[in-house]
Amino acid sequence: MTDNTAITNEMDATTVSPAESAGRLLGAADIRAIAAQAGISPTKKFGQNFVIDPGTVRRIVRAAGVDATTHVLEVGPGLGSLTLAILETGARMTAVEIDPPVAERLPHTIAEYMPDAAGRFAVINRDALQVTPTDLPDFDDGTPFTLVANLPYNVATPIILTLLERFADLQAFTVMVQKEVADRLVAVPGSKIYGAPSVKLAWYGRSERAGNIGRHVFWPAPNVDSALVSFTRYAADGDGNDNNNGAAARDPQLRETTFALIDAAFSQRRKTLHAALKHTSFDGVTCGDDVFAAAGIDPTRRGETLTIDEFVALARAVREAAATTHGDEPQEAQADA
Repeated sequence: MTDNTAITNEMDATTVSPAESAGRLLGAADIRAIAAQAGISPTKKFGQNFVIDPGTVRRIVRAAGVDATTHVLEVGPGLGSLTLAILETGARMTAVEIDPPVAERLPHTIAEYMPDAAGRFAVINRDALQVTPTDLPDFDDGTPFTLVANLPYNVATPIILTLLERFADLQAFTVMVQKEVADRLVAVPGSKIYGAPSVKLAWYGRSERAGNIGRHVFWPAPNVDSALVSFTRYAADGDGNDNNNGAAARDPQLRETTFALIDAAFSQRRKTLHAALKHTSFDGVTCGDDVFAAAGIDPTRRGETLTIDEFVALARAVREAAATTHGDEPQEAQADA
């Protein structure tokens, strides 16, 4: 099986009501039976901890607001617990699974436990960190979609940020991650756990905790607690104006510089901005007093106290300084949808 092989037939775009999705969800005995039949054992390599509680996966789907009109992307479906709960709503979906035997088994599970939903389901065998709109054209057609997933804990944050960068139509997500990761993703400036992931996620939209998950709902049970994080992407109107209750629309041309500043500031988080940034060049310039003044930021502050809007202001000041240095006029800001 190749890395980008489609395992099932193409999804039927016809809306189907939940009543038409006759079937049942997986319990602990089902999960163990499927694993035994397929010769599958959970591996640390892929961060596999399979959910064995139907109530938990239904809770995740409710938190995500999934219904028959929702187009869903799932990453790391495993043996299909959450997949079936998503399909139970009547939604259409695609799952991205890195483990070939698991990806190959999943369509058989759907056919056995929820056969009426098979036409609304597809799975590709692909690493979520490598997937692109070319691999998933149905998620790059201008139609909003939602990510709902029990993410592999060892790569949860990179997966989230990579998908948000590559898929402009990814408008919301509800994901289960390690509790400490959830805390970092929703952390606010000034807190000890506020870091680069917190600020970068805030570039794209608003996130919040959506509940805690106990260890007993997994097989095998992890050594850490889990939590749900829900996220809604910022949306700007056609004029680049904000429609997000005061949050600034982002200029996509500033993202690379903004993220570079964030990385540099948090690589030495106990240092002041002046000390952390003075030896690094951004867009061909360094952050001197003139750049900080233009951004309205005190250089004696630490990066861990800055909001995403302040990092954006600093990136804009860097770009304007670079334009002056190179004799170019800075381009007009464009709103990031």
